[in-house]
Amino acid sequence: MEMTVAQALIRCLELEEVDIIFGYPGGAILPVYDALCKAASIKHVLVRHEQGAVHAADAYSRATGKVGVIMATSGPGATNLVTGIANAYMDSVPLVLITGQVPTSQVGTDAFQEVDITGITMPITKHNYLVKDAKKLPSIIKSAFHIASTGRPGPVLIDLPKDVASETIKFTYPEKVSLRGYKPTYTGHPAKVKEAAKLMMNSQRPVIYAGGGVLNSGAAGELLQLAETLTAPVTNTFMGLSGFPGEHPLFLGMLGLHGTRYANLAVTNCDLLIALGARFDDRVTGRLAAFAPNAGVVHVDIDPAEIGKNVQVHVPIVGDVKQVLQAILAHLKKKDRTGWLEQIQQWKKEYPLTYGSGGEKMKPQAVIEAIYRHTRGEAVVTTDVGQHQMWVAQYYRFKYPGTLISSGGLGTMGFGLPAAVGAQIGLPDRLVMLITGDGSVQMNIQELATLVEQKLPIKIFIMNNNCLGLVRQLQEFYCERRYIATEFGFVPDFARLAGAYGIAGYDIETLEQLDKMLPEIISNPGAAIVNCRVDASENVSPMVMAGQGIDEAIDC
Repeated sequence: MEMTVAQALIRCLELEEVDIIFGYPGGAILPVYDALCKAASIKHVLVRHEQGAVHAADAYSRATGKVGVIMATSGPGATNLVTGIANAYMDSVPLVLITGQVPTSQVGTDAFQEVDITGITMPITKHNYLVKDAKKLPSIIKSAFHIASTGRPGPVLIDLPKDVASETIKFTYPEKVSLRGYKPTYTGHPAKVKEAAKLMMNSQRPVIYAGGGVLNSGAAGELLQLAETLTAPVTNTFMGLSGFPGEHPLFLGMLGLHGTRYANLAVTNCDLLIALGARFDDRVTGRLAAFAPNAGVVHVDIDPAEIGKNVQVHVPIVGDVKQVLQAILAHLKKKDRTGWLEQIQQWKKEYPLTYGSGGEKMKPQAVIEAIYRHTRGEAVVTTDVGQHQMWVAQYYRFKYPGTLISSGGLGTMGFGLPAAVGAQIGLPDRLVMLITGDGSVQMNIQELATLVEQKLPIKIFIMNNNCLGLVRQLQEFYCERRYIATEFGFVPDFARLAGAYGIAGYDIETLEQLDKMLPEIISNPGAAIVNCRVDASENVSPMVMAGQGIDEAIDC
């Protein structure tokens, strides 16, 4: 069958069972959008900014397990994607991005809306393509989806010149793809699996340290079975939260910079650290020399580059977390560790998460606790980046895997609102909530229009403290309270702004008012913005100061 490359591209997406594309059109991508008109099985979601498209597709992918797909035009359309691509790359999210490019004859001439987007994104994609040969387009699409979704997931970009998109080819789509040099390892080495299992059985004080790889591999069930078989406590990285039930007695909460004191103490005093799909980043480890100093380390990760990168590993296992855990579990027997658990329980009593009371405004931690009580930990929660993100990590106990969707590695303010859009589109029957700050929400607030246009019932809770709270906190501790550029001289009336978009708006001043209104807000079939006026003096506590070990956290 003969068709244009643009038509072939859309046909490839149909064969990859793509049902949603997030995008924003323009001149260079016009032939592809023209072909998209005839694709009845693919819905296009028109965002209001290309960055919003990437974040929405990112969250859609995390919520559904599918590859997120984005389209944008050349020049600024492509460069507006860069932050979202970097975010997905650091958080291991599978995306395929299709950008328009100026005609091949104009490439390199500084033509109108020309940028070298493949060069720009080379460090933040798993792979990228500039399509020069029209006949190769189908195999490029097949390869892009394969690379994005296999091994350690990540974004792949395809840059398509306008003249190539208009060429005619005979269409055939490859049934499979085989890429020389790209062969991810999924099953762990049998000898290493047995060695890890032996260490686990012989350990007296094990701790399971579980990251985002547990969620990526769908290994939450195996993680729970491992913890209960070993009677070993579990601590999550921020990206790993929701991978283990938040109310389980073996759960320690998050570890690291703003982790629980008892999680950090357990890791510091353990004799075996079982790292699953985690990368030992700096916010987890603190001072490396003081991180799990007396522990043997078993590290399971699908990306061999992560093993041994930051810490010495005694039993390295390259493979998919789910498959490796299934193999390890076959070698384990139930073991009781009452003494170790009693010590951890004592730490929990001595160092609980706490915050102050009183004052004229609500405590933001209490707001998160109220939202948790009324949703029973069952909502899909997206967040932005800042203090509110850490309070969600500390005080919201996630019940189901994959129900926290946030920016981890890059720490991208402005992620939350478009992410909520993508998550709700992917999970139309679930309660989706955005918990954000008054700084973060304004970074991509234009996506409220996308939310309304798509008729999405998202509930948006804004922790409004009239400042950039986390930066203010850092200035308090590292700059001797020399506050600069962190207090907003003006913040919009978010409740009235909601009215401008035709959705419900609430101003909440007290916790009693919030508790009274939450049932109405949650049951409301439409979207809502809830402006929560919270105490600006509150800090995220505990906190590990720069250069300190995670067992040296301070209350602040």
